[in-house]
Amino acid sequence: MKKMMLALAAVAVIAGCKTSPTGRTQVTLYSDTQMSQLGGASFAQMKEQQKINRDPATNAYVQCISDAVVAVLPQKFAQQKWEVVVFEEDSANAFALPGGYIGVHTGLLKVAKNQDQLATVIGHEVGHVIAEHSNERASQSQVLQTGMQLGSVALEAGEIGYRNEIMGALGLGAQYGVVLPFSRTHESEADEIGLELMAKAGFKPDQSVALWQNMAQSGGATPPEFLSTHPSPSSRINDLQKRMQTANVLYQDAYNKGKRPQCK
Repeated sequence: MKKMMLALAAVAVIAGCKTSPTGRTQVTLYSDTQMSQLGGASFAQMKEQQKINRDPATNAYVQCISDAVVAVLPQKFAQQKWEVVVFEEDSANAFALPGGYIGVHTGLLKVAKNQDQLATVIGHEVGHVIAEHSNERASQSQVLQTGMQLGSVALEAGEIGYRNEIMGALGLGAQYGVVLPFSRTHESEADEIGLELMAKAGFKPDQSVALWQNMAQSGGATPPEFLSTHPSPSSRINDLQKRMQTANVLYQDAYNKGKRPQCK
């Protein structure tokens, strides 16, 4: 039984191997249709449970920036119809979901001071989608769950002693050894993709640094980076600055092509 489960898990992982937009190997076990259905269902639930901002000017501003970013996505994603909703929520946050959904919290508009800074966040969140991070995260969870089930089978069979202690250690190892490092990888990758997207859309790349400086000032006390699912603002800024020369070339090319967003 255990060997069969291991074989099935191995086949699923091999079949689901892909390469992310930055060249990183990833495992995605779910189809685009499945992920789009999950994204749509989640977004519909959010709209039912959270207050939606109805201010025409605010919505037009966020829609304008979102449209500009979506226009430079790979064709597979650019041809989708994207639904953009502004939620009345004080947290400085935004998100994008598979299937073509973007949500922006009103609290973010207080931290992102201009169109370029808001494009930084929207580009980052859409970057998660085109890199299939939700699929990868769900797949990691499935593989991890299968691994824990296999461990439980082995323990039940009497192959390893001290069942409670080992299962506790496995849970701790899963939390700090698998889930968090991958999540930080996703965040850094989305930063890289988002910087490229905003530059291609005609937004000023250097404002990505200003955005994270604003975030650092508004964030207050933050946990140590090694226990966080997000890189620290200083790490993000350093990584963005390393890529700024390339991003500025993309921005200048977009500018020369007439891509000069005027979202207000």
